[in-house]
Amino acid sequence: MINVFLLLGSNLGERNLFLHSAIEHIEQDIAPVVKKSAIYETQSWGKTDLPDYLNQVVMVQTELSAQQVLEKILSIEIEMGRKREEKWGSRIIDIDILFYGSEIINEPNLTIPHPELHKRRFTLEPLEMLAPDFIHPILNKSILELKNDLKDDLIVKKLYF
Repeated sequence: MINVFLLLGSNLGERNLFLHSAIEHIEQDIAPVVKKSAIYETQSWGKTDLPDYLNQVVMVQTELSAQQVLEKILSIEIEMGRKREEKWGSRIIDIDILFYGSEIINEPNLTIPHPELHKRRFTLEPLEMLAPDFIHPILNKSILELKNDLKDDLIVKKLYF
């Protein structure tokens, strides 16, 4: 079984409901959620004039390949009503693969570890809650070290567990 860390995000409509719904879909289509972080409210990143996001990191253990996980995630996003209209645009749900075990994957449609995760407070705050000692396989730093080295000053506040 491979430990897979997924980042969930929503900044439209019933954000909390969409996170819960995404977790139900993940458990049905991919694998049971073994761990989940608190839910954090974060300012929009990349395109800063958008509504605030709710973000959460979950960990599943699966035998599916990384490509299979990606296919299932994209299906879940579509089923939940995600529209990909602009980069960093608002969305009902966004699900990113942060880590697939300690594997390094560089394929045309999939890069793991997520190439931006070490630059984003909204990713590292919830990830650090679940796996502070997990070592980034490319940067050779723990999640806690990456969070402590962060230059991102976006406001990320823990709402509830």
